[in-house]
Order: sequence, then structure tokens, then C-alpha cells
Amino acid sequence: MFDWLQSFADWLIYQVIGIAAESQLGVALNFFVYDVLKILILLFVITVLMGIVNAYFPVERLRDFLNKRKLYGLEYFFASLFGAITPFCSCSSVPLFIGFVQGGIPLGVTFAFLITSPLVNEIALAIFLGMFGIKFTLIYALMGILLGMFGGMVLGKLKLERYLSDWVQQLIQNKNKVQDDFEAENTPFLQRLPSITKEAWTIVKSIVLYVIIGIGIGAFMHGYVPENFFEQYLGDGQWWTVPLAVILAVPLYANAAGIIPVIQVMIVKGIPVGTAIAFMMATIGLSIPEGTLLKKVMSMRLIAIFFGTVAFFIILSGFLFNIIFTTL
Repeated sequence: MFDWLQSFADWLIYQVIGIAAESQLGVALNFFVYDVLKILILLFVITVLMGIVNAYFPVERLRDFLNKRKLYGLEYFFASLFGAITPFCSCSSVPLFIGFVQGGIPLGVTFAFLITSPLVNEIALAIFLGMFGIKFTLIYALMGILLGMFGGMVLGKLKLERYLSDWVQQLIQNKNKVQDDFEAENTPFLQRLPSITKEAWTIVKSIVLYVIIGIGIGAFMHGYVPENFFEQYLGDGQWWTVPLAVILAVPLYANAAGIIPVIQVMIVKGIPVGTAIAFMMATIGLSIPEGTLLKKVMSMRLIAIFFGTVAFFIILSGFLFNIIFTTL
């Protein structure tokens, strides 16, 4: 979907600026340009689309339906499934998270999407299928969806809405006011569109600094941290290597397509499958760049609760993977 953007980043860094593609600086800058532009474009487009949805579809009814009806966890399953079919990394998922919260979707259901989206997508599954086979791929997909479901359920039960940032709370209030005005005046779509677009652009401008800082950290890690740096710490198969893998992965940032080949090498070199998978999940599902972006929409307490809950389920998944693949 963003091949044209990758081509632009390649052209800008490797041809216009003239930095070698094999250099660490070239890799880091290419990553930075591509991801910053991609996330800002996604943020603008998604915010406009959510503004249109909020203007014409009864999002409040959906919210009330999810809050009042007993769906027995299916709402978390559908959110996780939607996350699984959207090809976004953790930072790219943040714009959709903002749109969901702004649209009034319950926070736990929104978290289920945010957890699953970077972990399971068609790109990751295609690479998994080619490298590890269908059995491994199906187990991973199921584990990723379940992780999102149960993580969202736990976070939903904690009633964490009060820990959303003041900026998000203001967005929700402004959205409700604008929508009430539209409904009262029965404003046609073409007259609503400039207001929706203006609001989207305001959101992009308010979050751009967080995007630059977060992706800048990720670009540095992507370009300068050696791929074999962690193998010496994770290869002995002790129980503590699974939580250690999660801790070591958090400072990194990569999408599934970038990290899965590294995981294959780690497994070939003797790192247990579950430990390697936990490392991969934490790299793409928990990262300092993601936390930097989330700082705009969550308080530090909520970020800590979110990261802690997801880390717990990733560690649990790592243990389960190690058990499963030692018995297969």
C-alpha cells in the first residue's frame, strides 16, 4: 500500500542526499522518512474517515450497544480480528486508536485492536507461512488474536477512561458538540467536509512532534543496533530468558516484515521458539516510539498499565510457545 512512499524515501536518502544504502545512517534516515510520512498520512486520512463516520453513522448507538448488550466477549474478538486484518505497525495503529476513542468505542475494545494490529496481519502471516509452515503460522495467528482479546478484556475491566489525556477528552467533547450542531442544522455532507478536514489537520499538527520524536528513536535503534546483539543473552533456554527477551525488545522498533527474518535466524542459532516469538511480539507490539506517540493520548499511568498488561500476556505466550514446540 505504501510502496510509492518507500520509493520516495529511497530516492530522497540514497540519490538526492547521496547516503549509501548499506550504511547505518542511510538505513536509519530511510526508516525515519518512510515511517514519519506514513504515520502522518494515515493519521490525517483515518481522522477524516472517522469524522465522516461520526457525522453520518450513529457511533453513539454502537457504543451504547457494546456497553449494554451481553456479547460474551465477542466485541473483543471482532476488535482483535479487525486488528489482525489491518497491516499496521504499532505506531501506525495509534491514529486508528485515536479515531476509535473519539468515536466513543469502549476503551477495552479499542485496546484489543491496538494490541492485535501490529502482531498479526497478512504481511506477517505470509512471511511466517513461507519461513515456518502452516502449523506454526496458525498457532501464531491464534495466539496473537487471543492476546489482544484477553488483554483488551483485562484493560476494559479496569475502567481506565479517566487516564486518557486531557487532549483526547477535549477531542471527544469537541466532536460531540460539532456533531450536535450538524444534527440540529441538518447540514449537507459537502458543507460538513471542510469542518471535518480542518479538525483532522488540527489533530495531525498537534501530534506531529510526538511522531517525529518517536520515529526518530525507532530509526536510531533500527539503523544502529546489531541484529545479533541479543542472541548471546537469550540462547541458553532458561525460564528467565522469556521475560528478558521482552525487556530487551522494548527499546527497539520494527514492523513484522522487518523482524520476522531476524527471528528465523535467532531460532536457527538455537534460541527457543517461544523466547524468539516473545522477543518479536515485544519488538512490534511494545516499543519506546509507540509509548512516545501514546503519551499524546494517554497519561503515563495508563501507558504503564497498558505496557505492563501486554508484556504479561506476551511473556505468557512465550512460555506457551516453548511448551507447544517442545512437544510437537
